Amino acid sequence: MAAFEDIKKVGVIGAGTMGRGIVMNFVNAGYPVTWLDVNGEMLEKGKVEIAAVYKRSVAQERFDDAEAQARLARISTTQEYADLADLDLVVEAVYENMDLKKKIFTELDKAVKPSAILATNTSYLDIDEIASATQRPTQVLGLHFFSPAHIMKLLEVVRGKATAQDVMDACLAVGKKIGKEAVLAGNCHGFIGNRMLEKYSRQSREVVLEGSTPWEVDQALQGFGMAMGPYRMYDVVGVDLGWRSRQLAGVGRGEPIVWLDNKLCEMERFGQKSGHGFYKYEAGSRQAIHDPETDMMAREVAEEAGYTARDVSSDEIVTRCILALVNEGARILDEGFAESAEDIDRVYRFGYGFPAERGGPMAYADSLGLDKVLAEIRALEAERGEFWTPAAGLVKLAEAGGRFTKA
Repeated sequence: MAAFEDIKKVGVIGAGTMGRGIVMNFVNAGYPVTWLDVNGEMLEKGKVEIAAVYKRSVAQERFDDAEAQARLARISTTQEYADLADLDLVVEAVYENMDLKKKIFTELDKAVKPSAILATNTSYLDIDEIASATQRPTQVLGLHFFSPAHIMKLLEVVRGKATAQDVMDACLAVGKKIGKEAVLAGNCHGFIGNRMLEKYSRQSREVVLEGSTPWEVDQALQGFGMAMGPYRMYDVVGVDLGWRSRQLAGVGRGEPIVWLDNKLCEMERFGQKSGHGFYKYEAGSRQAIHDPETDMMAREVAEEAGYTARDVSSDEIVTRCILALVNEGARILDEGFAESAEDIDRVYRFGYGFPAERGGPMAYADSLGLDKVLAEIRALEAERGEFWTPAAGLVKLAEAGGRFTKA
């Protein structure tokens, strides 16, 4: 297996938004990158958009035009897998479709030299299943970048069951070289960050069905210190992503917690990119403007789902959303998918906008006292059922007077 010092040439597969950002990460750090997409127009468009990013950086005096041109010169584009033959690391960054990713990894396995590392930028998919499409499962892992990939600091380095230790070490080191906070994660659905986010998002949606509004949820969580509330985040990511995947999976309407999203998408309110989602946006602006129509639609959806509106306080919103993170983080530790509570906190500070002054969800739980956290979670379990069953590790630590993070 090639050592870290031997990773000199990098490839990126996919000329979409994530591919563009990942290419910039590597060329910014001095790596020559071979960028592959079967669609030549997408590659050309991608290069134009990267050039525009660098032009803005030059205008902002972050670096000079000579540096911008040097970075662009490190990018070579291709539509042929044969042109990847001598690369040391290839990062696949196409959309979340297992069959497509396995097809790409089969091609990569044949085209790229035997010592090369093959990485997938998947957010959720099973690393082991992707690795099964190759003859080199020890050299396959996840490199989960966060959008926008050239700006966000977090990189989840995801170990498959067969991934060799020196491959993990090489990619953790490369992550550091490209300026990332690289965190080792185990191969479970959603890894660390998105697995926890599912629980947080569920609570953010349930409180709206119960009587809150998307605006109030965001105000409460931004008041707690989150960089942006969940509904602003859905608008940034694209409300239609989940909607389209539900349609493809044939689950159409889904649970009541997604009915408001569905309704917005049926109105072509896809979020920031369409100028209207949970919030309104002025032309050319990313500033989220409160939309009372969204609040009214939320109430209509809740009534249709059989909910009677009640007052949901800011404190309840924060407690339920943040404790959902904490409890799932504790489960991830119990199951060995994170190496430490500190790693979970790094994921949330650098990838999800958790307030740095609170340390991260696990450090925040420690600051409250795990006995108090456990009591609140048990009260929620008694009232709301098994979603709130406390993680075994949380129970053990709370009863022993312990803490998640090192004092």
